[in-house]
Amino acid sequence: MKTFGGPVLFLDRSDINTDEIIPAKYLTEITKQDLKPYILEDLKLPGFDPKGPKTRGARVIVSRANFGCGSSREHAPWVFEVNGITAVIAESFARIFRQNMFNCGMAAIELPKEQLDIIFASASEDATISIDIEAQKLALQQGGASREFNFDISPFDKALVMAGGWVDYADQKY
Repeated sequence: MKTFGGPVLFLDRSDINTDEIIPAKYLTEITKQDLKPYILEDLKLPGFDPKGPKTRGARVIVSRANFGCGSSREHAPWVFEVNGITAVIAESFARIFRQNMFNCGMAAIELPKEQLDIIFASASEDATISIDIEAQKLALQQGGASREFNFDISPFDKALVMAGGWVDYADQKY
């Protein structure tokens, strides 16, 4: 079974769109793997380096509201998938982006703004998040301290994630 969680990349902004996640000029690439170097290339945030070790080592992204807005392309979740991102945690997601995450076997976890404020207030370089999809809990660990948060996920979306995505789910069920 796939492990969800790991080092965290904090992107403290709402409305991060699919063109910032993977610029449209790379949509002609032939394989998912070809997208890998271009993750978050056009995202502009103070101090953010899309080619830096924090970005390359991240397994979880924590952001704000309306994550994945913009074009309805699967390439945005794909670039996360090939870079080892297993989950994005945000206040809300664009509907199609959210479903594409589940379809690819990754978690799109929604938390209330108040809980995200707590997570961002305690953000640190050594932060990691472990996610238990089955129990619908996540734990933020940093500096020896840990804090747990509960989240909701529909039974069908949970089944997609637990199976490894839509194709694996269909193979198991049909």
